[in-house]
Amino acid sequence: MMPAYQNSAQYRNQPYKGQRESTAYKRAVRPQASQTQKRPVYRNEIRAQQQQQQQRQPEAVPARKAKRYYDYSLLFGVIFIFALGLLVIYSSSQYMAMLEKGDAEYYFKRQLLIGSAGLLGAVVMSFFDYRLFKNMVVSYGAYAGSCALLAITLISGLASHGKTRWLSIAGVSFQPAEVAKVGLIMLMAYYVSVHGPNMRKSKYLMRAIGFSLLPTALILKQNISSAFIVAMIAAIMIFVSIKNYAAFFGLGALALGGILGAKPLLHRVIIERGLTARPEKYWMRRIVGWAAPEIFEADAYQTMQGMYAIGSGGMTGHGLGESIQKFGKIPEVQNDMIFTIVCEEFGFIGAATLILLFFYIIYRIYKVAYNAPDVFGTMICTGVMAHLGLQVALNIAVVTMVIPNTGVTLPFISYGGSAVLITMAEIGLVLSVAHQIRTGND
Repeated sequence: MMPAYQNSAQYRNQPYKGQRESTAYKRAVRPQASQTQKRPVYRNEIRAQQQQQQQRQPEAVPARKAKRYYDYSLLFGVIFIFALGLLVIYSSSQYMAMLEKGDAEYYFKRQLLIGSAGLLGAVVMSFFDYRLFKNMVVSYGAYAGSCALLAITLISGLASHGKTRWLSIAGVSFQPAEVAKVGLIMLMAYYVSVHGPNMRKSKYLMRAIGFSLLPTALILKQNISSAFIVAMIAAIMIFVSIKNYAAFFGLGALALGGILGAKPLLHRVIIERGLTARPEKYWMRRIVGWAAPEIFEADAYQTMQGMYAIGSGGMTGHGLGESIQKFGKIPEVQNDMIFTIVCEEFGFIGAATLILLFFYIIYRIYKVAYNAPDVFGTMICTGVMAHLGLQVALNIAVVTMVIPNTGVTLPFISYGGSAVLITMAEIGLVLSVAHQIRTGND
């Protein structure tokens, strides 16, 4: 008996199980069924579709760990300029080293030994995380220790050239003023990193200014140039922290205008009043010798001899080792006045090349400061950049008689143990900040 559901119109013309399909069914029902019913999808077709989709989608690339950055450009720039400084020291100091020390290579050997040790220390320091110094105990301890050394120098320091600037500990002599620069940079960097958003408030701003006044006052009595550099380092770091660039450039323009206008004004006063007697104080002698060298020739002797060396160098210079002024005419030629020998032996081209090298090093420090991982690293680089820039500018300004003779060394070029060690230590801090910068995926 036919089931009830097979009696419906849908199954009326369908054959029984085992019965062949009629021709009418094939013509009428089969095409209709194929149109209404979906064709079954088989496994091999599903796999083929999945493979096509996988081929269309890009394969996921596993993310690589970001690499640490190392500023080889800054390191090689420092090595190159230090090697150039050794060459100039060897050329400029042979005559005086033979007369004073009995060894023509005395200053060259000492600079090579101390500078190489400082450079090695900078490289080692660069692989340490600078954020280890981001600690209240370390920062305030470095600042307090440097101020203590300055106070001890005032009491029982060593005198040299009429100035008590040196301190001897365990047979090692150094200038605490150089140590104070690093101590102030570390403290200001930590202070700004902690109170950065509040630096515009008078309470925090005055406290930061107070930090710079103590070492400046301790240095000022015996070393005006170092006191000025310490104060300016703090000023630049403060202005960068509060982002008041208009005030910073305004004060800089005012100071530059004052320096350029002070010399003709002071010269006029000396001429009109007929001042010919040498002042008793040493720093006043330097000022009058700068303002009126034709009257106070003895006080302007060093800088005038330096100007002769600069002028005789011309465009290309006399050649390495061919300086005439280094034969006892320029006192301490391997120290503060070494830039004059660069001009005399290498000419304007050599002097300009050296200045461009300094600009390049300062630019590399700026790039590290801009990309530093945190505010503490940025402020450390800012302080080091301010220190190097100020010393280079002041030294060149002194030897060209733009400002009075202040006894500022030329970084990496002038002879000096404590100065080169401190400068190399600062470069090590900058390289440490650079090493913590993370680059993108490679």
